[in-house]
Amino acid sequence: MRSRNYRSSGLWLLVALTASAFPGIDCSARADSVLFDGRFDPKHITTQDAVVEESRIATGRALHVVTGTLQLWPGITLHAPGHWDLSGYVHVTVRLRNAGTNDVRVSCRVDNPGADGTKNCVTDSLALGPDQSGVLKVALKRTSDGKLGGKLFGMRGYPVTPGGPGTVDPKNITQILLFVNKPSASHTFELQDLRATGPYTPPTASVADAEPFFPFIDTFGQYKHRDWPGKVHSLTELAERRAEEAKELAAQPGPSEWDQYGGWNGGPQLAASGYFRAEKYRGKWWLIDPEGHLFWSHGIDCVRALDPTPIDERAEWFENFPGDQVALREFLSGGYALKGHYAGRSPKTFSFSGANLWRKYGADWRQEYNEVIHRRLRSWGLNTIGNWSDETTRLMRRTPYTDTLSSRGAKNIEGSDGYWGKFPDVFDPSFESGVRRSMGGRKGRTAGDPWCLGYFSDNEMSWGEDTSLALAALKSPAEQAAKKALVVDLKAKYDDIAKLNTVWGTKHESWEALLESREAPDKKKAHADLVEFYSKAAEHYFRTVRDAIQAAAPNQLYLGCRFAWVNERAAIAAGKYCDVVSYNLYKRTIADFKYPGADKPLIVGEFHFGALDRGMFHTGLVPVANQSERAQTYQDYVLGAARHPQFVGTHWFQWKDEPTTGRVYDEENYQIGFVDVADTPYREIIEASRAVGRRLYRERIADSENPKPK
Repeated sequence: MRSRNYRSSGLWLLVALTASAFPGIDCSARADSVLFDGRFDPKHITTQDAVVEESRIATGRALHVVTGTLQLWPGITLHAPGHWDLSGYVHVTVRLRNAGTNDVRVSCRVDNPGADGTKNCVTDSLALGPDQSGVLKVALKRTSDGKLGGKLFGMRGYPVTPGGPGTVDPKNITQILLFVNKPSASHTFELQDLRATGPYTPPTASVADAEPFFPFIDTFGQYKHRDWPGKVHSLTELAERRAEEAKELAAQPGPSEWDQYGGWNGGPQLAASGYFRAEKYRGKWWLIDPEGHLFWSHGIDCVRALDPTPIDERAEWFENFPGDQVALREFLSGGYALKGHYAGRSPKTFSFSGANLWRKYGADWRQEYNEVIHRRLRSWGLNTIGNWSDETTRLMRRTPYTDTLSSRGAKNIEGSDGYWGKFPDVFDPSFESGVRRSMGGRKGRTAGDPWCLGYFSDNEMSWGEDTSLALAALKSPAEQAAKKALVVDLKAKYDDIAKLNTVWGTKHESWEALLESREAPDKKKAHADLVEFYSKAAEHYFRTVRDAIQAAAPNQLYLGCRFAWVNERAAIAAGKYCDVVSYNLYKRTIADFKYPGADKPLIVGEFHFGALDRGMFHTGLVPVANQSERAQTYQDYVLGAARHPQFVGTHWFQWKDEPTTGRVYDEENYQIGFVDVADTPYREIIEASRAVGRRLYRERIADSENPKPK
């Protein structure tokens, strides 16, 4: 029963958040600190184009918030009396429920004095479907990149300095905002709980760590000025770790209920086709391995990738640079840079990870390390080598793997754009010939190999909004094949250009004039035609790739294109032609993921979590506090996906941390590996992966009828 209802005129008033919040309260203890439990005083809340009520729920009380459409950011502000000291915590977490009938994305902003939406605040958001509940986490990011006045460059993350844009001082949090961003409709959500969570672990790399700061990278490619668990200090220590791990892997060879492929030997026996296939079993999608056992793809990307880092303009950065040693010069190379400081150039590079493998395993490190890789994968509860991995490692046929084909080389739609580049023109003959050529190159290698699950195509393509491909075609030159295809469709539909002009509100004098025009029409007026062509283009992409795979490898799966930025039309088109639809989902959980198309098996091509407690400068796309939280979040993510009826696997990105000083292609230097640059496994996430491997199959089938043992 709702007991109170308050609306303000939009003035931001100084109010208290909870009856237990006092000026200067110290919340720096390690236990969660409850900031709000559903009870509030009407004078202690401010609204902007919103109505807020106190309501009763099963677990106590909540704030029931209804937002309007008159303001850009309608919502509520909750103010601290004085301030909260949250310096002992990593996140502000908000438990929410969508109490409305339409989808909503709720944002939470945590402020210091002077917050303006960019400075002195941190923000995150959570999307919820009708009647869906979830927890929104806002990281209390308290440090920014330290570039030493421009002396550091070419990295995504840098040693830290206090403050900066997108950061807060957690000792002085003055207010918390909950709002909807630029809504076109009214929304209703419940705030059920608000608290500070997670013990804070300070970063292990700061520009204030040493004077002089240079050199700051040691001979192993590690940050020089700090120590941490697992850091390598000498060649002797590197060699000792090899022997120690060999004993561990022998003692823990892997899950006992797995067959040679990593399928569930302790589960039901289905038809054995000799290849991997997708099949629904007792209400859930599975992969079935060549022996006919249930298989869930617990995998990892970029296995054995060496990831070089640029060394041009950086001579003073490296201590005892190993590239000067004759035996390690094989790890000197070059590489093209797409983004960042070296963009458009091919700087000299060096692979510290490769040099460390040579120093750890000897001159025959490639063969030695491949053996270690397969033993590690099995011991760590992993049964799939994912995308971008070394072919020699895959073709040892000891662990199932995926392969990929590319449309690179096809003509692009000139009017398109995207993070990784333009979209291929699927109507140009070069597209079909390119994917068939790419797939043809797999014959005699991965095509027809029972250990190969199947094929991804391209990666994180620029699918854009559901009008983007049509608009890109219209903005392209007259000779663009996609543009010609669109104009043919429009001509067939309207016949007379005047009819098109009436609908679109344009003034083209002829169909030839439309071909020559590079201007985009009004998206709203032309919407029906634009989205129709978009679906046609998307379906043409997936059908062409599907046919190329079937021609070369008829017994293997088409695993989709690894969606990152995607709309429903593209996702639905994928479902019509892919055996499995793939997404790269950088989230903390996908347990409630909803695919917009028909019932299809899904697979995660990439996800990861990273922390700053082991000498690295960037967490990657989903930050966590430390290695313990990284391990727990990994376990929660994978097992959450395993319980989902459609997911048939998750592939972690990636095997090894990226270079401390950034990979050449795009400057990424994320702490996202199962092993670090010196090939030392991160103990916490390895144990989490082993636990997942042991629990995986029984967890997935737990809410189905238990199969009888063979």
